[in-house]
Amino acid sequence: MPFEHRAEPLLPYHEFLGRMLRGLLFGLAVIAGALGIGVVGYHVTGGLSWLDSLYNASMILGGMGPVDNRPVVPDAEKWFASFYALFSGIAFLVIVGVMLAPVYHRFLHRFHLEIEDDRPGPG
Repeated sequence: MPFEHRAEPLLPYHEFLGRMLRGLLFGLAVIAGALGIGVVGYHVTGGLSWLDSLYNASMILGGMGPVDNRPVVPDAEKWFASFYALFSGIAFLVIVGVMLAPVYHRFLHRFHLEIEDDRPGPG
């Protein structure tokens, strides 16, 4: 997602909204991919049904934690859940960063432009 240089004018609002939409769509794609990894992982390592796998993966990806209430959980599922939880935490940070980057950049760009406007001109 290329951003305008500080010497370039501020992006028009409708183009800024397009940039926000692209960031949102990218974030949703990353969420879908991360959720897919979790669903398949739980299904394969824990032998859970697809719905239970989706339920566990969604809860971990959302930061709530696993909801497995079986008395015995297979070791493979424990290993997978451990790494998936770490991956989910990092994925969350990346998703938020990508989705908020246009807003942050616009703020900094506008602030920089205002500072430049306040400087006295040459001569």
